[in-house]
Amino acid sequence: MLLQQADTKFDVFLTGDTNLTFQQNLTRFNIAVIVLEARSTRLVDTVQLMPQVSTILTSIQSGQVIRVGREL
Repeated sequence: MLLQQADTKFDVFLTGDTNLTFQQNLTRFNIAVIVLEARSTRLVDTVQLMPQVSTILTSIQSGQVIRVGREL
């Protein structure tokens, strides 16, 4: 599983899968998760979220799930 592998190598998991928090028990992982809520996962739709992501990366803690997005 991708989250399991990421948990051993990274501090933060960045995803465009908005259903991840409903599909996985994230409390069993020692990793923070940032969920990008954009129109799509294409660069043109996600690049505008990167300033928010950059700010969040300075303070996010293991076990936190933070959704970053804009109104669609």
